[in-house]
Amino acid sequence: MRETTMKKIGLVGGISWVSTIDYYRFINEGINEKLGGLNFAECIIYSLNFDDFQRNNTAGNWDATFLLIAEACESLKKSGAEAIVLCANTAHAVAERIERQIQLPIIHIATVTANEITKQGIKKVGLIGTKFTMEMDFYKDKLKENNIESIVPAHQDVRDFIQKTVKEELGRGIVNTETKKAYISIINELIANGAEGIILGCTEIPMIINQEDVSVPVFDTTKIHANAAISFALS
Repeated sequence: MRETTMKKIGLVGGISWVSTIDYYRFINEGINEKLGGLNFAECIIYSLNFDDFQRNNTAGNWDATFLLIAEACESLKKSGAEAIVLCANTAHAVAERIERQIQLPIIHIATVTANEITKQGIKKVGLIGTKFTMEMDFYKDKLKENNIESIVPAHQDVRDFIQKTVKEELGRGIVNTETKKAYISIINELIANGAEGIILGCTEIPMIINQEDVSVPVFDTTKIHANAAISFALS
């Protein structure tokens, strides 16, 4: 029987564990769809403590976030990982810095999402995610490099609401009907302001919002990122 060769992927998960399960499932299902039989992904998961990650970010201590994730990545590298997948959009605030340190490719979630947006010929998108993803430049700059304009909810209280519900509900696996209605209203306002597509820029948001809820194309970053990991593994 011919041996199947694939590259080994290192997943930095736990941020949150809920979406890490989705990554693991999507990647394994995708590998099996491509190769059939009993072929599944060769991957290693380093699951961080979500509370450590959130506490550092909330305090604005991105050096601590960098050290936390870099340590996980170094462990994955020592275990044989040939590329890293950070299983959270917010974690990519330190992705390029980590990539330089560990000397392994990091499959950047904003880059692969931008590629998918470009394929659809969309030039302006609405971005919802953690307040860090919405308010910092690391994500929007990657979109801008691909000639994609991004807009986020204009009001601080709306961005704070998304942050709170991601942390206290979705990050714990809780799906609330009222929260879903609020998200749809926020998205519709972005569409009214010219968004031709919507980035679900937090890997937990697809738990509560999908394409059926939205009148323009939705970009599920968890699935897009997982597909990019599959392509790397089989390259």
